[in-house]
Amino acid sequence: MADKPSVLFVCVHNAGRSQMAAAWLAHLAGDRVEVRSAGSDPGDQVNPAAVRAMAEVGIDISAEAPKILTIDAVRASDVCVTMGCGDTCPIFPGKRYLDWKLDDPAGQGVEAVRPIRDEIRTLVEGLIAEIAPTNPEATA
Repeated sequence: MADKPSVLFVCVHNAGRSQMAAAWLAHLAGDRVEVRSAGSDPGDQVNPAAVRAMAEVGIDISAEAPKILTIDAVRASDVCVTMGCGDTCPIFPGKRYLDWKLDDPAGQGVEAVRPIRDEIRTLVEGLIAEIAPTNPEATA
């Protein structure tokens, strides 16, 4: 990985899980990690329940928009985290792939999205500890 690792979060619509994961990573890791998100079949807008759930923890994703998954986005990322996008994510040698099994927040109310949001935070914290610890010498 480069000095600054890059992570791509991918789900089908890029409207819920991947948007929340990207926001958590940007919020918790700051400029130590480059963050991208995309979808294999992007929706029209970010899930309003996901926007509301993230706002409850002080993270604003209301200005985000779903983006299409491109080969270039995968190629430019060190870690590709998929969340229910099946086999649509291109595979490149030398990339690290993770598949996070998470419930789909599509069509759910904020009450159902909160536990998904919290599970994503836990997974993102674990990822940060691996790829961008605050004290890199501690892991050497």
